[in-house]
Amino acid sequence: MIHTWRIRPFRVRGTCDDGRVPAARPTIDVVAAVVERDGAFLACRRAPGKAAAGKWEFPGGKVEASESPADALVREIREELGVSITVTGELVTVEPGEGSGIRLICLHANLDGPAPVESTDHDELRWVARDELAELDWAEPDVPAVRLLVDGTPA
Repeated sequence: MIHTWRIRPFRVRGTCDDGRVPAARPTIDVVAAVVERDGAFLACRRAPGKAAAGKWEFPGGKVEASESPADALVREIREELGVSITVTGELVTVEPGEGSGIRLICLHANLDGPAPVESTDHDELRWVARDELAELDWAEPDVPAVRLLVDGTPA
């Protein structure tokens, strides 16, 4: 079953210097790998100096114009974590709210070999049991996927 959930918009602070309301951002598709191994899920903590530093997320990245979400995820995981994956299905797509420009496509994936040990964008990789997922401080776009994994509901 594919779930789509609309998150609250990221807060747009005020208006432009000349009083205009800022224009809506274009939508950017971002993919995330939901990898489960031995009953635990791969969670990655954003490194200092990166956007959302200190927040946990499922690893992934931007979809390029010529790529499918699955192809983009395979490429991003290879670049970011140095491992190969096989995409097995979709968990949830989180549509951008007003003022947000990110559509997060969370895809189930299996590792094709050993687990990753380092990341170019994260300072910690952790395998987390399903019943412990909610204890981490997740990046806002990943929250619907975490809720689905924990209790079956994105809201």
